[in-house]
Amino acid sequence: MPDRSVALITLGCARNDVDSEELAGRLAEAGWRLVDDADGADVAVVNTCGFVEQAKKDSVDTLLAAADLKEAGRTRAVVAVGCMAERYGKDLAESLPEADAVLGFDSYADLSGHLESILHGERPASHVPRDRRSLLPLAPAERQAARTPVVLPELLEGQAPASGPRVVRRRLTQGPWAPVKIAAGCDRRCTFCAIPAFRGSFVSRPGDEVLAEVEWLAGQGVKEVFLVSENTTSYGKDLGDLRALEALLPRIAAVEGIERIRVSYLQPAEVRPGLLDALTATAKVVPYFDLSFQHSAPAVLRRMRRFGGTEPFLALIEQVRARAPLAGIRSNVIVGFPGETEADVDDLCDFLERARLDVTGVFAYSDEDGTEAETLDGKVPDDVITARYERVSRLVEELVAQRAEDRLGEEIVVLVERVVDEDGDPHVVGRAAHQGPDVDGETELDLPPGHTVAVGDLVRARVTGAAGADLLAVPL
Repeated sequence: MPDRSVALITLGCARNDVDSEELAGRLAEAGWRLVDDADGADVAVVNTCGFVEQAKKDSVDTLLAAADLKEAGRTRAVVAVGCMAERYGKDLAESLPEADAVLGFDSYADLSGHLESILHGERPASHVPRDRRSLLPLAPAERQAARTPVVLPELLEGQAPASGPRVVRRRLTQGPWAPVKIAAGCDRRCTFCAIPAFRGSFVSRPGDEVLAEVEWLAGQGVKEVFLVSENTTSYGKDLGDLRALEALLPRIAAVEGIERIRVSYLQPAEVRPGLLDALTATAKVVPYFDLSFQHSAPAVLRRMRRFGGTEPFLALIEQVRARAPLAGIRSNVIVGFPGETEADVDDLCDFLERARLDVTGVFAYSDEDGTEAETLDGKVPDDVITARYERVSRLVEELVAQRAEDRLGEEIVVLVERVVDEDGDPHVVGRAAHQGPDVDGETELDLPPGHTVAVGDLVRARVTGAAGADLLAVPL
């Protein structure tokens, strides 16, 4: 095969990061040379996000920027993959002729072949979207038999463990943490969310497969693994064991080289006492709770097809903090959902003030194509949504800053992620146990003279300052 280079550009969440690294593994196995920069690559593959309007706009802008490189003669082809490509397929291709192909998830198995054909002047048929929930049996217990495992005939040296399940993945970054996808898809039917339709029904990865990938990542120098899925609290239901996550965590903790385990995407209605115990008592599992509340007013939650409310959510938070008083707790909320009243917003603000979350993402509601919420009555006017979004965002900004200040004097352990020498002054940044990657703030270490650290070190420190969700700390 002649020399071919490919750049993978990833947008969206940690699940997309894993997808890109799996694509990188497949392409490297097929002989492609992976490069960091789309400028000059034979093919730029953009792994798009299709979650909300801003994410879709960012995806289109990135595709257009890559197409500009093609126009300048520095890139030969631009290909869209990922959630937006899966969700809109041929419609996206028709509205974005600058892209040479729009490929869905089913194209991943032979992405190399598709890219080769594009470089030879062919234009693969654009993906035709369909509801991926229909591709697997309705009963979760029957899904494992229908699942198609990925097997390659040979793997590059150093790319996977010598024995056990094979890992189809090539790291695209060299940081000390990495996401690990433990399941895909979702069986919930939240009225505002289109993800189940294009990601499909919930399917857990077998524990041995997850463990093999963690072992491989540890061999690559990873110290923290971030377990991700669309709904981690459902892990194991299709394996016949709803306590599968509790059993998996100690196995991951036993992997040599892994120092921290972080679990994400927890549904409040599915968090059971046994899981809380495992998350707070298992060695190396950090006390970090990514709880998907979305709102707190019961009437709004019912229209979202979700459960709970202010008092049940506060009771759950109390259970977490009874087990781990310094636990990090984060969430997301939506304002302006159809039927939401000013009283509902007051309820939400009251909940946020009492909950004392470390980080809260605030989203302004907008109709998503193909969702039930798109058809609901009681639509809130755009200007009212904007006003409510600004109100809640201001409150959250204040509350997050207060919560960070609560940690002044606290002893933390920081995973060092960056060490930058600025005119002889080392600038050291990492994350404490309560800070998830990318979205939950970070911690800067104020090193005393003569004190040196390296990326990947775990440093005990004491918090001395705060700015928003970010902390300043001095090593102990």
